[in-house]
Amino acid sequence: MASQELPSGFPNGSDQSNQSTKEPQIVFDSIFAFPPNRDTLGGTAFLILENNANILVDCPGWNSLNQAFIQQHGGVKWLVITHRDGLGKVAQIQQAWDCQVLIQEQEAYLLPGIKPQGFKHEVTLSSQAKLIWTPGYSPGSACLYYATNGGILFTGRHLLPNRQGQPEPQRTAKTFHWPRQLQSVQALIKRFSPETLGFICPGANTGFLRGHRRIENAYHQLCQLDLAALRQTPPGL
Repeated sequence: MASQELPSGFPNGSDQSNQSTKEPQIVFDSIFAFPPNRDTLGGTAFLILENNANILVDCPGWNSLNQAFIQQHGGVKWLVITHRDGLGKVAQIQQAWDCQVLIQEQEAYLLPGIKPQGFKHEVTLSSQAKLIWTPGYSPGSACLYYATNGGILFTGRHLLPNRQGQPEPQRTAKTFHWPRQLQSVQALIKRFSPETLGFICPGANTGFLRGHRRIENAYHQLCQLDLAALRQTPPGL
């Protein structure tokens, strides 16, 4: 796959410093995780295949391997940005596939010249996909809910695996508003149920998942969080 030529007219200019010899990893039958991207601080992007309306969650590394993979699977209709650190090569991706960029309205200013579609609280992409505002990590942090396989939540950096592979909000020096982030977690717990939220696909720290790119039994694990104790967490480095 890495040696396959891209179609005529496809924008060149891959960042060779961001090349990876690893192909995207299958997470579910129609969902793939890309290798961590240095342009997004080691973030993990996902490609959801959906009836010629593919959804790209955050930006994978801009290299020929990832470009060819996306092209082979039908390109991209929606590029969803889950937080301000997930931007990467947005302009190049939009140019390559003429896709619509979705980002929470408070962070749309970070994409001058792109003309993204902003949203306030939530926006529906399809009968299966909905983007939900979950502020805290950043002002415009959002999660993409995908209603297949018992419900999948793509959490960006809102919820990440800890060293035990369990999902939790993690306070860092870059956290915008920690109490609001915890409120966003509580809102997700209230919104979903064991029947509607089976998995979490986090946008970073996936090395703690030991080769996997998903967290199982997601709703139960969220309910185990002690949000009152987490509120006392000091800022990280």
